[in-house]
Amino acid sequence: MADALPIPERVLLIRPSALGDVIRTAPALTSLRAAWPRARIDWLVNDTLVAAAKHHPAVSNVVPFPRRSVARGLRRLDTRPARALAATLRAGRYDLAIDLQGLLRSGVLSLATGARTRVGYADAREMGCLGYTRHVHVAPGLHHIDRDLALLRTIGVSPVPDLRVYAGPSDAAEIDAHPRLAGARFAVLSPAARGLGRCWPVERFAALARSLLSHAPDLGLDTVAVVGLPDERDYCAPVTALAATDGRVVDLVGATSIGGLIALVERAALVVCNDSAAMHLAVALGRPLVALFGPTEVERAGPYGRPGDVITRRRADERVRHRDIAPSRALMERIGLGEVVEACALRLSRSSARTPA
Repeated sequence: MADALPIPERVLLIRPSALGDVIRTAPALTSLRAAWPRARIDWLVNDTLVAAAKHHPAVSNVVPFPRRSVARGLRRLDTRPARALAATLRAGRYDLAIDLQGLLRSGVLSLATGARTRVGYADAREMGCLGYTRHVHVAPGLHHIDRDLALLRTIGVSPVPDLRVYAGPSDAAEIDAHPRLAGARFAVLSPAARGLGRCWPVERFAALARSLLSHAPDLGLDTVAVVGLPDERDYCAPVTALAATDGRVVDLVGATSIGGLIALVERAALVVCNDSAAMHLAVALGRPLVALFGPTEVERAGPYGRPGDVITRRRADERVRHRDIAPSRALMERIGLGEVVEACALRLSRSSARTPA
């Protein structure tokens, strides 16, 4: 184990990427705060995802990363957005930068801070490790969260595996005031994911919604809420179309902010999803979950500490990349509707509570 660092005064945590990545960074943030309660601990996050981080009690400040404007500027040979971001990072006067993303982009951001100590994975992709002063070797087969915590141990930070994320008061109030969700016991269905290879057939999600609602009195279920990003509306159409004929289906695809999604999942009686941000949110907020996996390795990227909440039919000897659409979708299609309905009914029967504890 490497020597622990001197206690820093100003720390920048770097993981700006997708919502699921931001959510699973919460244990690292909580661990840093427990180790260094007096430090300023900032978090660099994509500007579109700031709401997922800014209400966490362990963070001092969220630094927005304007990824799109920086990339657009560089494509046009306009370096002003990139230089403005670099100036912001230098102004933070960080003693320590910790890159948990492990890409060229995040390595460059680490270097741009000017921090005298810059820590990251020795196996960072795209030569991102060139931005670090300390290169940490961590076993590649660990769960992503355990890898982060193992990296922090090498700088003297004990792990605090607290995954919780937080919605803002206005986000919570919006969900609590929703006419068809307020006081209701509802399931959240998230049919889409990043990449079709990770998606259970959307028609089966629609059939699942119909089945849950047909047995709603027995399941103690009032409503099914369907969520997704604005650009997933067409994909989710077979499920959201049910809202036209059944008032118990609430179409929220493209209609919730990130904070609103956190507040929604926090109140859900059940979450059913693919390998997606909704899964990480359900784990972070302690909600009942059925996660449907095809090519993704559950051991590395599944719901942290809750492998029993996954339904997968991928054999241990099968190695399929989610980008290989045809074989990945074949794996997802092995998951039958009946077994998902059964898993949902089991989780709904475990608690009759209409709101989370």
